[in-house]
Amino acid sequence: MDRVTVDLVEKNHITQKQIDRLTSRGVTDDTILETLTKIGAVSANFVKRFIVEQIRLGRYNLSILEHYHFLDESSLLEYLAEVMEMEYLDLDSIDMDYRLAERISLSQLKKYNALPISQDDIYITVVFSDPLDIQAQEAIQRLFPRRVLKVSIATSSQIQAYLFKLEIKDSVKELVTNIRTELNTIGNSEDQQEASSILQLIDVILKACINGRASDIHIEPTEKNCVVRGRVDGKLTEIFIFDKDIYPPLASRMKLLANLDIAEKRKPQDGRFSATVKDREFDFRISTLPILYGESIVMRILDKTKALVKLNEAGMDEDSYTKIHKALQAPFGILLVTGPTGSGKTTTLYGALNELRSVEDKVITVEDPVEYRMNLIQQVQVNAKVGLSFADALRSILRQDPDKIMIGEIRDQETLEIAIKAALTGHLVISTLHTNDAVSSIPRMVDMGIEPYLISGALIAVQAQRLIRKICTHCKTEDNIPKHTLDSYKKHIPEHTVFRKGAGCRECNGTGYMGREMISEVLPISEDISSLIAKGASKDDIMLQARKEGFVDIFSNGMQKAIDGITTFEEILKVAKA
Repeated sequence: MDRVTVDLVEKNHITQKQIDRLTSRGVTDDTILETLTKIGAVSANFVKRFIVEQIRLGRYNLSILEHYHFLDESSLLEYLAEVMEMEYLDLDSIDMDYRLAERISLSQLKKYNALPISQDDIYITVVFSDPLDIQAQEAIQRLFPRRVLKVSIATSSQIQAYLFKLEIKDSVKELVTNIRTELNTIGNSEDQQEASSILQLIDVILKACINGRASDIHIEPTEKNCVVRGRVDGKLTEIFIFDKDIYPPLASRMKLLANLDIAEKRKPQDGRFSATVKDREFDFRISTLPILYGESIVMRILDKTKALVKLNEAGMDEDSYTKIHKALQAPFGILLVTGPTGSGKTTTLYGALNELRSVEDKVITVEDPVEYRMNLIQQVQVNAKVGLSFADALRSILRQDPDKIMIGEIRDQETLEIAIKAALTGHLVISTLHTNDAVSSIPRMVDMGIEPYLISGALIAVQAQRLIRKICTHCKTEDNIPKHTLDSYKKHIPEHTVFRKGAGCRECNGTGYMGREMISEVLPISEDISSLIAKGASKDDIMLQARKEGFVDIFSNGMQKAIDGITTFEEILKVAKA
């Protein structure tokens, strides 16, 4: 039995009888305390206060927290900081001065699990994972003899994450030094942008982000630093931190690559460039936005192989794929893909185009911007500057004798009107619309000013989708979900279901997730549903009829993926609504 449980029994906060009862039911020694908190025998808040008191009295070391994953480490340390009259810091919420950390060897910082974060005329603020380690504090104090050490607390995982960033920063130290040398010896600003070290740094950034499976690269200047973040599986993670002086030549070179105006820093700009990384060709769509400390630069990584993805390989289940495939075989009509920004709608459209393209059919797309370039498809780029909007492009497309049309996004009534007219005059149209579920797209089109009878005649199917993170296969383990949470969703979950989660490992950078796939709901427009739409039926009436026809909503589709061990129960609750 673990030490905290033994001490709680000794002080009569829990009884041996309660423990014996749980043991007889097969509860293991290492999960007894967690089970006691779940059944309400003792509150997690009381256990937290008890542990903090024992740490303060010197009976426990902070390392004891490693054995109690059900207790929130950050809230426990926050309480400890309050008791010890120190400051608890969330490192992600502060703009750290990394030059301070460079004064100390990385090996020493790792040894003491400490990180200096700021200084003023009197104090040097250093975060420790163990604020009771006097030896560590004395060692750090000797390195800053002219400042008074101000001890703060942060979680061990956060400190280690930032030490890892310092390690990466250290790995490009020589390159950064070369950049500074080149900038100091080259007086002309145009020559500075051509400096070879800056190009090498860009190459390092692109390789690191692509190796890390990032979909977007964010380069952001702060007051003290230049931060490079990558969006991996939908979540941003910091990859590089540079000193502020590296940002101007880096930003200028990025803009040059994308043929943007490097002198224009007050207006947003968009462009693109191509580069070969690890023997594969990538397109990078670049966007700049003026912010307080310079320009935020975001690059979308466009892997050309992803344009060739098949719908059934993107995570679509067999039933949904059958419905969509049938809709794509229709001679005319409109097929809509709906969902919020970042839900993979564009990838689904390209997957549909893959199914449609052939030598026998003329397929034309209108996009803003064109993300992937495809053979056998005529792609039109929307250009607002010259007056080429979605609606203008669509009118011209209809004079080009197309068989199939793809519209990147329906944003206004005019575009929707032309798309529906095209669908009613013998063309297959596929497009996207911003709604949260499939059935909501029907009232949305009515709200946009389209008559219900036109919608009922044109619409053939609607797919709503989201992207979910998949559990890392290298660290997949059983997930213990509280019974009261499972009871709330018992109609979706078969008995004896075992959910899985990722424990976090080197392969997935400790996130427990690797890769994403789609969850979806597909609403084919049957004759009965078409009749209801024409009569102006409510969303609830349409949903009732859809369920009679076997409609499976997005939450149920997602929950099935959690039951199958593809994703976690928690991820489905975050992404979809029951």
